[in-house]
Amino acid sequence: MRGGGIVVVGDALLDVDVVGTATRLSPDGPVPVLDVSSRTTRAGGAGLVAAMLALDGTAVRLVTALSDDAGADDLRRALGTVPVVAGDLRAGTPTKTRVRAEGGHAIARVDDHCGAAPEPLVTDEMVDAVLSADAVVVADYGRGLTGVQRLREALRQVAERGTPVVWDPHPKGSPPVVGCTVVTPNQGEASALHGSVVGDVASAGAVAGDLRDRWQVGAVAVTLGARGAVLATAGPDGVPAHVPAPSVDSADPCGAGDRLASALAVALHGGSSLDEALATAVRSAAWFLGAGGVAVLDLEALRSGTDAGSEPAPPAPVALPGVDALAVARRVRAEGGTVVATGGCFDLLHAGHARTLAGARALGDCLVVCLNSDESVTRLKGPERPIMSQGDRVDLLLALECVDAVVVFDEDTPHAVLDRVRPDLWVKGGDYTADTLPEASLVAGWGGRTVTVPFHPGRSTTRLASALERVG
Repeated sequence: MRGGGIVVVGDALLDVDVVGTATRLSPDGPVPVLDVSSRTTRAGGAGLVAAMLALDGTAVRLVTALSDDAGADDLRRALGTVPVVAGDLRAGTPTKTRVRAEGGHAIARVDDHCGAAPEPLVTDEMVDAVLSADAVVVADYGRGLTGVQRLREALRQVAERGTPVVWDPHPKGSPPVVGCTVVTPNQGEASALHGSVVGDVASAGAVAGDLRDRWQVGAVAVTLGARGAVLATAGPDGVPAHVPAPSVDSADPCGAGDRLASALAVALHGGSSLDEALATAVRSAAWFLGAGGVAVLDLEALRSGTDAGSEPAPPAPVALPGVDALAVARRVRAEGGTVVATGGCFDLLHAGHARTLAGARALGDCLVVCLNSDESVTRLKGPERPIMSQGDRVDLLLALECVDAVVVFDEDTPHAVLDRVRPDLWVKGGDYTADTLPEASLVAGWGGRTVTVPFHPGRSTTRLASALERVG
């Protein structure tokens, strides 16, 4: 029954953002009057996780419970082409409306149908979808779906057979099923679920270990916002691992936990170890927020994509940064800037790489690096390569001030990822010529240009690797 891609299980919400100008107070009382300039509707909760995966190009299905009211119609429209397998919610569609003044200042949040509700009805089709999953994300928003016993039994079976199960918990939700791969509470959720205050990295590690033992799961990762995450596994030393987050500017953390859970599931599905997958997911969440968060999601692409009844695209092999790189490119393009991209394996980063990257960045307003995955490098360079894992290569590239985003691709050429990023400039080192690069005609197809930057002879990864081998 396998081959179902990534299945997102959980409570789907309807999120509404109302934005306007507030320049005066109401004569009826000391409250601001909002002149509405925009009203945006999107899927929230488990629906947002599924939407993110779909926009990443991942084969995904959403298993949830829906109402038959107008809110559910809005929610289905917001989900667009995401395949939905739904039972009866037996209550109104939970809707969260955020009212803001332009500039991001929050005025109020209005919740509809967010109180206690009867247990949703779970169908055979929902159970079958879960059992067919290649990986599962459980997005529990405390609405009762994850407490339905027959659904929990299906999730337990999936976890028991070794399928990656990422469980994003809620203080009012149900405990994770035994055997989950990893549970991802944030700092506040971990405090509420454990019954103690999580105030720093040390206390997060202790709480993560206790929760892991209590729930009998493979690992617990407590996310700490700008401080990254702390991972407690059942390893031999039992010492929690701290995964730092890149420093980004973001005023609105909405969607960070959903981005992390979705990226974590895809990385695990792609074969990454848990610590590598979490590092990838932390970076992905940070860069997602730094690029603008939910505000930059291309919801129109979701609504106008291919028919939801058609065969899903193959799962994206690598979690990171696809949507983040696209968001960076969209933001720069919207501001009238120039999007620059370059690509390669970047195994054993050396001075020639650094100079090429700096030269590429100087040509525009952002630099997106298209990075060959480990599997791609092995096919291109041989079984002894890469020397460094893609996670380490991503970390080193993002540590460079000239690199704004990294997107990992699994193919032998960057053609597919270039077609998604669509840079204004595609840059390679001067050991190539622009007219002989195989990507040149592709880039020209959307009006972009291919250019080269000065080549620095005498510096190569192969030569460095040989030298290190002689020294060793």
